[in-house]
Amino acid sequence: MTLSQLPSDFYGMESQLTAEEQDALARLRAVMEPMRAIVDEHWHRDEFPMDVIAPIAATGVLGHSWEETQTFPGSAVYRGWAALEMARVDASLSTFVGVQNGLAAGSIGACGSPEQRAEWLPRLASAEVLGAFGLTEPLSGSDAARGLRTTARREGDEWVLDGAKRWIGNATFADIVIIWAKDVADGQVKGFIVPTTSPGLTRTKIERKIALRMVQNADIVLEGVRVPESLRLQRAESFRDTARVLRLTRAEVAWAAVGVMAGAYEAAVRYTGEREQFGQPIAGHQLVQDLLAKSLGAITACIALCVQVSRMQDEDRQDDAHSALAKAYTTARMREVVAWCREVCGGNGIVTDHDVARFFADAEALYSYEGTFQMNQLIVGRAITGRAAFA
Repeated sequence: MTLSQLPSDFYGMESQLTAEEQDALARLRAVMEPMRAIVDEHWHRDEFPMDVIAPIAATGVLGHSWEETQTFPGSAVYRGWAALEMARVDASLSTFVGVQNGLAAGSIGACGSPEQRAEWLPRLASAEVLGAFGLTEPLSGSDAARGLRTTARREGDEWVLDGAKRWIGNATFADIVIIWAKDVADGQVKGFIVPTTSPGLTRTKIERKIALRMVQNADIVLEGVRVPESLRLQRAESFRDTARVLRLTRAEVAWAAVGVMAGAYEAAVRYTGEREQFGQPIAGHQLVQDLLAKSLGAITACIALCVQVSRMQDEDRQDDAHSALAKAYTTARMREVVAWCREVCGGNGIVTDHDVARFFADAEALYSYEGTFQMNQLIVGRAITGRAAFA
């Protein structure tokens, strides 16, 4: 398929992808574009459109990170463009894929044994099994490395998990959830593949959100949940391994933030071409053009940043500070861009009829998840100065 240039890709940087990657991205775009017709309705109902999962899985996007499941050997740069492509249609759909592929499958891909990878990665890639990722807790978010309260206690060939998790995406419908818990014997964080049907595990949907309303976040409570040793991630021995999973996904969150900017910008451009004031479309007004030009400049700069950080991942030279800077910078620019795009829509910018308001609201969630802006800034600050300023 032919990949047409996005209006928000002003310098045509998608053209740097290989022909195979461009073809895959064109097929993904062809699947995603029709979903625009349903996302607004589901966003308002706080419901996830389960019917979209099969067509998304058919594109191969749920398994493109791993040798066992990728349809072709795509680059991290391609995976970033795929995240942008999904987020420019809807951030909740992009988040679903980020949890399924980046966090759930990512935990098994990075920390699972060969046997665990062989069993679970193909099932997650096909969406036969739906996954979630349980790290954040009611009282532990940014301080997860030290403040994790969920415990794991070994009893023979089983582990007993006790604790609670919060803000767990996909959790209401997931078949498995990767639970990170502190081993009471050595104090180290370990990971577990926990079926959501396990006795003692309960899930409660989080209501009244103002962002990512389609994403089914839940509170999870674990009371004496028993997990066999065979479902412990065999290569997860400390929080460093948990952080390795987050490092793999943080750059793709930066790409998704650019997708949110692109979606808001493209919707704003459409609106300004249709809305007439003072006898002409407002697209011809100087101050409107100024806001659109500033938005496009921020999007273009962030694409360049994301391309480079993903190239570094392909070259195996990306570290925590590189992905942290990408996530912090792009999400900060995202907040500015969606506000400018909402502004050009005037009063109509606060209703979702023109799409901009949905991107404006969803941006708040991306700004905070996968490490808050402040925490990512401190990771970068540590790399700059050699001194950790964490509380």
